[in-house]
Amino acid sequence: MERLAIFDVDFTLTSKETLAEFYLFVLKKNPKYIKYLPGILSSSLLYGCKIYDERKVKERVIAFINGIEEKDIQRTVKEFYHKVLNKILYKDALDIIKKMKKEGYKIILISASPELYLKELYNIKEVDLVMGSKFHCNDGKYVNKMMGENCKGEEKVRRLKAYLKEENIEVDFKESHMFSDSLADAPLLDLVGHPHLINFKKKHNKYEILNWK
Repeated sequence: MERLAIFDVDFTLTSKETLAEFYLFVLKKNPKYIKYLPGILSSSLLYGCKIYDERKVKERVIAFINGIEEKDIQRTVKEFYHKVLNKILYKDALDIIKKMKKEGYKIILISASPELYLKELYNIKEVDLVMGSKFHCNDGKYVNKMMGENCKGEEKVRRLKAYLKEENIEVDFKESHMFSDSLADAPLLDLVGHPHLINFKKKHNKYEILNWK
């Protein structure tokens, strides 16, 4: 049976929110994307007022990908990884990934952030699987329409189990680990025998708290 080491991404592997960093990176390359900033700010406000859910917010925030050809996105995300994403990864997280891979764990990253750039985390050679929220690509061009559900909470568990079933992988969940900065990942944290909260500011009786830099 496989043992899994499951990691959230934003504020677990990275010290910053990746979608915001991706937008800022694209904006720096092409200032015309400043036109999307009012929509990003307003959607965040509407989310705070509980008018928008997270799926709607993400679709508004990532509206700048509309009409961009897949090949151009691929080129951009590769550059984003090397110039930004690679530089905001916690060293402690990478050390744990390398250690657990050597111990025989299957390394899985599951995030609510867009998979279109998170897939660059396969550059970490120990990573076996990256899963994130998916967006439509129609006729070779991206649109800000999410495919399926936002990859968060229970949806992460559903996607993980669907993958394991499809690949016919049996897992020893009691001996598996989950790392996350947020209690929103409680469904995955509760699935494993070794749940860990990263840089969590409060005490927690159920999960081990780890401080990463």
